[in-house]
Amino acid sequence: MSKTVEILGEQAGYYLSHVCRTIDKKSLYLPGPDTVERIWTDSDRNIRTLGSLRWILSNGRLGGTGYVSILPVDQGIEHSAGASFAPNPAYFDPENIVKLALEGGCNAVASTFGVLGAVARRYAHKIPFIVKLNHNELLSYPNSYDQVLFGSVRDAWNMGAAAVGATIYFGSEQSRRQLVEIARAFDEAHELGMATILWCYLRNEGFKKEGVDYHASADLTGQADHLGVTKPSVTYATKRLRENGYIEMDRDGLITLTDRGMAIAAKMLDRHHTLTKFLIALGVDEKTAEEDACKIEHDISQQTYDAICEHARLHL
Repeated sequence: MSKTVEILGEQAGYYLSHVCRTIDKKSLYLPGPDTVERIWTDSDRNIRTLGSLRWILSNGRLGGTGYVSILPVDQGIEHSAGASFAPNPAYFDPENIVKLALEGGCNAVASTFGVLGAVARRYAHKIPFIVKLNHNELLSYPNSYDQVLFGSVRDAWNMGAAAVGATIYFGSEQSRRQLVEIARAFDEAHELGMATILWCYLRNEGFKKEGVDYHASADLTGQADHLGVTKPSVTYATKRLRENGYIEMDRDGLITLTDRGMAIAAKMLDRHHTLTKFLIALGVDEKTAEEDACKIEHDISQQTYDAICEHARLHL
């Protein structure tokens, strides 16, 4: 602990003594030996997918604790292989990457189709493989915030992978396509019995204001993580929205609101503005009023909302 305090310096007290007042720790799902049974058994994961999760969580020096140590290496596509491996040229060899994960007692190794595919016959049964499905290659100019599929779920399954992973750049120009694309891929992975991992990042120049980069701010990253939770919250949500006639989706996965969906969206936007103004009129500061209106607008009954509107009309 003393080393941690030394590294954090003046910020040590701020980080190490922080107590969250918003969420009670009793509400958290903490890691433990029974993580799979306690958290995933009642989910929509099939038996083979639960088995893959169990293999990852049971492997390595942290096996059975509920904690996971994964060696991730996507250098060569996401980052310059030369710059990354030059200090240790041995790691240009895919086999040495997997050996490092084994020697380090990692639960699993996550890498590209090329790296893991080259050594799958020798090592896929010794340590869980996590194949990264998509990448943001850096050779195109100008580069963009996009993740492109480099292989199929079936390819990963054929090499014996325990799981597949993917990245979504929330907030980027291509994030909607990525959401639909990866939701479908993860759905297929679960059908084949593989676990899935979603890496959630924010990427949008609009998150930089007046010299301050807000990509790491808790409210933005929290929203990205919430959207990225488990399987296709996206698949399920879009399916329900289509069934109810609120959206249409073309062959490329582009989603557009129908007239019915637009009417609902307009209604919710009006409700949000009204509730925000009402809370501000009560003396709540604008930022808090905006946040609380977001929480209230979806749960409040029409009767209560109408009563608030009438009260505001008469007294405010």
